Formats: sequence, structure tokens, C-alpha cells
Amino acid sequence: MSVQEDREHMGEPTPEEMELRRPPAGPAGVATDSPVGRLAATVDRLSREVRAAQAEAEGRALIELAKGILVERLGCGPAQAARQLAELTEQAGTTQLEFAVEVINQAARDRMSEVTHAFLAATRAAGEAEADPAAVRLRAAESGALAADDTQAVAESLLEQALRPLGAVAVAIWAAGADGSLTLAGSAGFSPAEAARWYYVPPDVATVARCGLAEREGLWIESLAERGLPSVGRHHHPDGGRAAVPAGTGGRVYGVLEIVWPVPLPPQRPQIVRQVEALAELCAHTLETYTPPGGPARPQRVLPDAAELMDLADGLYDPALVLVPHLDESGNLLDFRIQHVNSRFLDPAGRPRGMVGGALLLEAYPMAAGESELFQRIERVYATGEPFRARRMHLTALVDQVPLSAVADISVSRHGAGILFIWRIEDETARLASLLQHAQRLGRIGGFEENLLTGEITWNDQLFDLYGRPETSSPVPLEDLPAHAHPDDAVAIGRFLRTLLHHRRPASAAFRLQRPDGVTRHIRVVAEPVLDTDGRLLTVRGAYQDISSQHWTEVALAATRDQLAHTEQQASERDRLALQLQRAIMPPTQAPLQMPDLDVAVRYRPAEAEQLVGGDWYDAVVLPSRLVLLCVGDVAGHGIEAATSMVVLRNALRGLAVTGAGPGQLLSWLNMVTHHLTGGVTATAVCGLYDPATRTLRWARAGHLPPVLVRGAEASPLPPVSGLLLGALPEARYEEGEVQLAADDNLLMYTDGLIERRDRSVEESLTHLLTTAATVPGTLDQRLDRLLTYSRSDTDDDTCIVGIRVG
Repeated sequence: MSVQEDREHMGEPTPEEMELRRPPAGPAGVATDSPVGRLAATVDRLSREVRAAQAEAEGRALIELAKGILVERLGCGPAQAARQLAELTEQAGTTQLEFAVEVINQAARDRMSEVTHAFLAATRAAGEAEADPAAVRLRAAESGALAADDTQAVAESLLEQALRPLGAVAVAIWAAGADGSLTLAGSAGFSPAEAARWYYVPPDVATVARCGLAEREGLWIESLAERGLPSVGRHHHPDGGRAAVPAGTGGRVYGVLEIVWPVPLPPQRPQIVRQVEALAELCAHTLETYTPPGGPARPQRVLPDAAELMDLADGLYDPALVLVPHLDESGNLLDFRIQHVNSRFLDPAGRPRGMVGGALLLEAYPMAAGESELFQRIERVYATGEPFRARRMHLTALVDQVPLSAVADISVSRHGAGILFIWRIEDETARLASLLQHAQRLGRIGGFEENLLTGEITWNDQLFDLYGRPETSSPVPLEDLPAHAHPDDAVAIGRFLRTLLHHRRPASAAFRLQRPDGVTRHIRVVAEPVLDTDGRLLTVRGAYQDISSQHWTEVALAATRDQLAHTEQQASERDRLALQLQRAIMPPTQAPLQMPDLDVAVRYRPAEAEQLVGGDWYDAVVLPSRLVLLCVGDVAGHGIEAATSMVVLRNALRGLAVTGAGPGQLLSWLNMVTHHLTGGVTATAVCGLYDPATRTLRWARAGHLPPVLVRGAEASPLPPVSGLLLGALPEARYEEGEVQLAADDNLLMYTDGLIERRDRSVEESLTHLLTTAATVPGTLDQRLDRLLTYSRSDTDDDTCIVGIRVG
């Protein structure tokens, strides 16, 4: 029985019936009586026929596979097997395709059959319909995936055959690289542009697929918006659910299967989870040999019997193990077998290397299962191919000492089918001594000890370097210290020696050391006395530290403080001047002009920080021709340069408007002013001339957002006209637009400080502005105040708004 007959048996419409039920319009709503509509309808019909043919072919392949199983089991010919399948199907009271899948599951006894049996048992117990059983869907998806010639076709087959019935709308198959990167090997349900944007994800980028790769059981997200993880198609389904399940077999993970739902995803039943895991395992078979465009095929190289890896381990100076996976009969990873140990390895139990080689890791060293998750680290390296490196990791399971806490540098890497495990144990005493030497060298510290009874003096190498003396010379006694210091520091050194030698208390002093090479260094000396049981002074121990860099840093810092205070004063005066200039030039925001049947309101919100004084400007004035000039503009930058440039452009536009020229010509002249007179400044602007007699607005723009027209309960931007920003070129032409206004219409001109956000596109911010402008009732002043109050801008920029309302 074909898929077509299955659909008739289950009561589903055939493709021909679906074609007759379609409305007389093309796929995009284009009328079919037009050439474009007829062509679109033809393409849509052929696509449906191709999908139907593919589904029929997949169903036929499953039925033929079931016939082959009956031939083998019953020892009959193909004709008898076909008759036997038909008779058994009729006796079972089901479709031939469903019965064929049941035969395949009984014969296979694989992961797919276990999942479908569990799913069917749960649905029958819950009394759910079986019109589209999981067995058919999964076997059809498996058939389509195995017949596909690339991962893209696998993704399309999984979505159509198995995932759409679960409510999913898109699927992505990611190939995991050894460096932790992800490559989009195949996808379905996403636009080509979206798939191209997410083709490659670099290492260490936390996406949904990357987090799913780190979870052994997969990642199931109820709502992507709540989790906040980026992924392909995030903007199309921001509140939808996601599932990211590792795709692997035999302990190896080759990638991730990511599934998209359009709505929040509730907790799924265990049968659905196992169903998705079976699909992910199906993807692993194609990802195992996936070849990225322009990249090497995977796996790159398999070392036969790990022989070359063993030679590499023998050449190392650190202990090393060569491990190979140990799998069960089903191909699941159970343990790692120790294939080889090098000569540097010493077994903690004293066993010879020949006895350790060939043993299982957890049997020979059971502590590796829990200690610092060592076994889990090795398992993950084998699964993903990502190497693991760790410094100073606690390791006691594999060392030949029994310290309370052995610390080692560890390296685990996968090479073909083998794992190379290397570690290096640190000598704690030598490490601390080395740290002390490095600290003394970096801090330019030299230590000394002077026996006052015998006169013996001990210096370390750093102290000879501080004094500029060869190590073969005699150390300088403390009593001779004044002879090597600057004369002006004699009082400080005398106080230091008196406190240390006479009062027998710890002391310190800072002085200038004059070295034999003529170099003067700033030194701090710290010392403490060592007394016997009777309180007599025996020895003095201490250290010298070169603090020359600190001294000169303090001198430079003092000079910098003075310069900084002067600079801050200049900057404050400059900002205050720019703010005063801006406030003096900008017109008042209340009732800028009075005209019959026309309300005009303006708003100006300065930047929150005074040092961000900008170049936003606006103007609303009645010209001698009785036309109303309405304009807003934004000069690039902040500070006094932007403020003075704003004054130049605003006053220039006022003067040019008296000529009676149109808005396009006015902006063309203003562009010449900007280019030649403002010293490389650029700006944006929108300029309009409103005729109260005809209620007509002529307008033009120079790289600025178009005005917004609010008519009734709808708000929309005016159709944009072309116009380059001011100052970019010496000469530019500006297109004009014209709009006929009606009574109660509102028109808004604004600068980008009203909508600009760092984390949103201009289109999203403009949509929010239109929604706010359309839903605000009341007067024009209330509308402008509401726009400022509910503005989502976060750039701390100036904001200007000019609004008119036609009476």
C-alpha cells in the first residue's frame, strides 16, 4: 500500500483534493490570473508534488524492507511475502505502512524500536489517538536521513517527518570542531539569510547549541527569552522553546541537534525526550563524516592500534598513558583501556608496567572516577575532541608518592581513536623557593644577616646587585652604612642604627644609596634584632629594597595631579561655556509661535551629563511669505565645537529661508555652508515648509529620520525621500516630498536622541515610537511630554521634538 493509499485510509485529503481546496491565489497572495501569480502557483504545486513523492518513496522503502524481513524469516519468495504482509495488515486492522514499521521494529530491536515501543505504550495508556504513530514518523525520518546525500537533506527530513508532529518549526544540525567551534551543517525552517549568518560559531561563545554540547543529557529550555542565550532564529521566535541534544555514538560526540518551538516549551514526557535523543543519534551518523566547505573531513586521522601515539608517549619526559575506548555490545562507552604506559610512569601500588598495560582505567585506578572529575574530563575529551589543560590540579590516583595533596599540571588530548594523558608533578619545596627568588628579583629585594659577635656578614645575590658591587667583594657592615649614603640622609640612618643596635627594636629607614658606579638609588632598609635568652644582641637580619621607581612615580604623580587639576578646570570652564551658549541660542520651548488653526509645540531635553553638550537644534518660525518653517537637526559630536556649529547652521537656515526657496534648495545651500564654513563638521537635518492656507507640507531631509504623521489612531513615518547628510560633499541635491494634512492631524519631527539605543536596531526603536505616538490622547503638549517620558533611549544624547497639530 502506498503513502497515497495510507492517507485515504486514515481520512486525510489527498494532494489532488488539497489542490482543489486551495483558494484562487498564489502562495504570496498574488492573484492566479496574473502571469506572476500563475508562475508562483505552479512552483507551489510542483513543490507539494515533490514532497508528496518523497514521502511516498520513503513509505515504499519501509514496506519493501518489511517484505525483505518476511522473506528471510519465512523462507518464502517476494510474491508470497507481499501477500503475507497484506493478509497480516488486514488482520491487524491497520495500514500497511504502520504494520511494516512494526515488523521492522520487531526485527531490529535497536534504539529506534525501543523508543517507539515506549512512546506507543504511553500514548495507549493515556488513551491518545494513533493516527500518526511515532513508529511511522521515526522510521520515515530514519529512512529519509539514511537516503539523504548531505546533512542539509537530513535536517529537512527530520523536520518534516518527525519534528513537525511534535510542534517544532525549525531544526539545526551543528557539527562540533575539535577547537570547540560549531558549524551549521544543516538546517530547516530558517531563512537562507539567517542560516548564512549563523554558519560558524567561534569557540567559547555561549550559544544554545554550545551549552547543549556541555550537557550530557541535553539542554531543554522552556523559553529562549528567559534564558537569554543567543542562537539561530532568535529574533523570529524569541519566546519559543528550544532543545539542544548532543549527537554522538559510541561515546563520541560529533555535534548537536537543536530544535525550535514557536511557543514556550513545557516539560516533556520521557518518551518524547528519548525520541529526540534517537533522532540526535541518527544525525551523528552523517556528522561522523561531515566535511565543512573548504575544511578537512572528519575524522582527520585514525592511528592504527595507537602505535604512533605510543611512540610519542615514549619520547616524553613526563609520565604518560595511552588510552583507548572500551565499549559494550551496544556501542556505549564503559571505560578506557590502558593501551600503553611510558617509562616515566611509576605505579602507586608498585605493579610493573606490563601489568598496568591492558587494564581498564577505573579497575586499575578507581580513585580516578571521583578525584577532580578526572574520568569525566577524559570522557569529554574523547567525546568532543576538545583538549583539556589544567595547571595545579589535585592528582593522587596515578602518582608514585602519597602526599596529602599532590599537585600536577595535566594535559589530555585525543589523537584519532586514542587518548594521550600526560601529567607533571610539582615539587612544592622547590616551587616555593623559586617563587621566593622571583619575588625578590621582581621586587628588587636583597636580604642580609650580620653576626655581631663574629662579624660574619651574609648577603644574597640581589643585595650585591643593589649595591652595584661584585659578588667577590666584601659585604658592607651596618655601621659603615652612612659612608655609602647621601650626606643629607645621615640623620635618618643614625636614627635607624640607634633604634636597631642600642634599643634592640625592629627599625626601618629610607635613604639614597651612592653606588661605586656613580648611580644613586633610593633604598628602604628594614631590619630586626635577634637576642639570646639573656637579652643580648646576637644577630641582625633584614632586607634592602630598591624603591627608586616608587620614588620617581610619586614625583611624577604629584606633577600629574597638578596638571590634571589644571586640565579639569579648563574642561569645566569649556563645558560651562558650551552649555551657556546652547541655552542662550535655543528658542523657548513654550508657545514658539501663534497661528490660527495651527498648534506648534517644541521640546528640548539636554544630555544628562554636562560634558555631553551636543549639537541638536530645532526651529519653528513664521516667514514673511506666511509659510511656517519647521526644522530639526543634529550636528555630529559634543562640546563647544558642536554647539557653535549648531548655531551657525540654525541661523544660516533661518536667513536662507527668507529667500522663499523650497526645502530641498534650502538644504542644498545649507550643505554648502556646512562643508565650507564649519571645519569638517557633518550634520543631519529635516526641513519642512507648511502652508496654512492649503494645509500642505513640503519637506526634505539630509540623512535624518523622516517625520511621523499621526492620523487618528495610526502613526506612520512619511515616505522617505533621498538626501545625503550635510557636509559630506561640496554639492548635493535633496529630493522633496509633499503631504496633504487634514484637521486633527499631528506631525512630529525629532532627533535620534529620542529613540536611539545601544542594544536595539533603529527599526525596533522606531516601532516603539510609533506605538507610543499613536496611543497618546490629549493635547499636542501632552503628546510631546508623553513621548519624552516613555522614551527608551539610553545614549544620554540631546533630544529635540517639533510637533504641529492642524486645527
